[in-house]
Amino acid sequence: EISEMSERSKQNVAHGLAWSYYVGYLKIVLPRLKKSMEEFNSANPNLLACRKTWKLQILVPLSCDVYDDLEKADSNIQYLTDLTETTLARAGTKKRVYKHSLYAIRDEENQLWHCAVEYATPLQSLYAMSQDECAAFSQEERLEQAKLFYRTLEEILKGSKECAGTYRLIAYEESGEAETHFLSREILWHLQQQYHEEFPIHEETPPCTPSTTPDSAELSLQISVSDLPQPLRSDYF
Repeated sequence: EISEMSERSKQNVAHGLAWSYYVGYLKIVLPRLKKSMEEFNSANPNLLACRKTWKLQILVPLSCDVYDDLEKADSNIQYLTDLTETTLARAGTKKRVYKHSLYAIRDEENQLWHCAVEYATPLQSLYAMSQDECAAFSQEERLEQAKLFYRTLEEILKGSKECAGTYRLIAYEESGEAETHFLSREILWHLQQQYHEEFPIHEETPPCTPSTTPDSAELSLQISVSDLPQPLRSDYF
């Protein structure tokens, strides 16, 4: 009886999708992500200047509107290349391939930020269900399911030791107005937040860009003397 009530209210849809996404995909690929980033960075020094952004940026649009081509969603997002593939035997499929794509995100100052980014694919299923008469999903129900999917996935990932520090969930609700570069600005805001978490930014510090920003080892040598602890001397001032 409880199961039937849950099915009628569709409470179990988003919960199941979140767990399936985690167990069947994220738990497989995220623990391998840092190694792929390391390999790419070795071949392309300073392109991924900030290690805090060496995560999979997972887009969670609450509208469930998912683009197959990010470059068509926003012209400030440009495909760069793919990271090293992971090949596994999975559920009867031999040599199943898992991979992530790297993108260059152009900011308002025409500088490029690089990251691995993709949509949470189960949102495509929620959107498709809202378009299918058999599922009988209204737009309001779809929004509630998307929110529940995000909250459930967030809780699952928080409790996952294997995936710690390998992802960033980017949940957003698009405004009714057509904004050409809404998506790139949303991704950039999160990348900048991650950069600030690693390096305290002062007003005179230039923004993080592949061409001008040194790596973490170089940055550690640029700490000002004024930032270090000072002796307790009465004549110091």
